[in-house]
Amino acid sequence: MKDFSLFDIIGPNMIGPSSSHTAGALRIAQLARGMLPGPIVQADFTLYGSFARTYQGHGTDRALIAGVLGFSTEDSRIRDSFQWAEKMGLRYRFTLNTQEKDCHPNTVQLLLTNRQGETATVTGVSVGGGAAVITRINGVEIDLTGDYHTILVRQQDTPGVVAAITSALSEHQINIAFMRLYREARGSLAYTIIEADEAIPPAAVAQIHAHPSIQSALLIPRIGA
Repeated sequence: MKDFSLFDIIGPNMIGPSSSHTAGALRIAQLARGMLPGPIVQADFTLYGSFARTYQGHGTDRALIAGVLGFSTEDSRIRDSFQWAEKMGLRYRFTLNTQEKDCHPNTVQLLLTNRQGETATVTGVSVGGGAAVITRINGVEIDLTGDYHTILVRQQDTPGVVAAITSALSEHQINIAFMRLYREARGSLAYTIIEADEAIPPAAVAQIHAHPSIQSALLIPRIGA
């Protein structure tokens, strides 16, 4: 059973009427934004369950856009995130899916495109109190909360890759809190998610990225760090 702190019960400081529908939604978008390098120029959101039914009244739409733009939950610009999206060159679209029942009621799928034309499809769930979990990236089921400094590695599932990742982090004196490997099938595309107690230096990320079987290594700072 998870232990809840007073912060978990009350929720974070935030702009908006609902911790689940605003702060949680913004956190999902913040995390998803970190899964592509460079500025995001296109964001397509598919909303499910209560997100789809109340997204405008509860500010979920503004919060999602704000998260993609990199705003925090306390940023007053959230209220005007549509205007900021236009200023910062972010195109966006919302699609509502009220037919799908086999998912958490506060679920959103984001299809993000960066300036280089690279894309990422990310599914996230707002679980209450401003907390969120990324449950899928590019079709692969994962579990990412943003509670730790994180490195997301996309790789071919070949021998020696995980050892190379942990060796690079050890050389930079990084203490690993959690490490998880997700893959589509043996020998195919895989993701390694490492959550660390301290900030991961860019030099460690570059060392990991240099491995021939690694396609990308992205640093996702702890939310609120």
